[in-house]
Amino acid sequence: MKQSTADLLAEYGPFPGVNSIGGVTFDSKRVWFASGDRLNALDPGTGEIVGTIDIPAHAGSAFDGRHLFQIAADRIQKIDPETGSILASIPAPGGGSDSGLAWAEGTLWVGQYRERKIHQVDPETGAILRTIESNRFVTGVTWVDGDFWHGTWEGDDSELRRIDPETGEVLERLDLPPGVSVSGLESDGADRFFCGGGDTGKVRAIRRPAREATR
Repeated sequence: MKQSTADLLAEYGPFPGVNSIGGVTFDSKRVWFASGDRLNALDPGTGEIVGTIDIPAHAGSAFDGRHLFQIAADRIQKIDPETGSILASIPAPGGGSDSGLAWAEGTLWVGQYRERKIHQVDPETGAILRTIESNRFVTGVTWVDGDFWHGTWEGDDSELRRIDPETGEVLERLDLPPGVSVSGLESDGADRFFCGGGDTGKVRAIRRPAREATR
């Protein structure tokens, strides 16, 4: 297993009226983050909030290229990012104990925090298609270039983990500095991860490590 220390590239916030950050996602231009009673759109170039949607936003957030998905208590809601309208709703697999949310392979991937699980979910029905076990709390999930990563925050220790999506085996770890929490995770599709900072009210950008060439 490869292990290294996370390289923090940028820190955004804290922001007015934001006491805690849950889910984080990226729509190719804006970082969206959940703060309890609304979704916030952050310009990572300026660090400014450029839009909000007043909607329950308690945990994981995801973007499928057109729509936002947001965990609200025990539901996952599909949202039009332009109007803020709720277009559909499905049950969340953890029934309210859900954490991270990601979109990949035409499905949703949902972290179940204290149960240390990640579920692949049908976005139309909410049916669980498969489940991956972790040995630490799950606080965020993301896919990038075929790699599956999840964030974990347990006690004072946080890290990002690249795992085998079939077995749950940990392939790589990025250790975060003491006191730096992860409460949401998303890739920008290139060389950055965006992470929520829990009750610090901050969003952080972390360098995605380069993959070693395989023969």
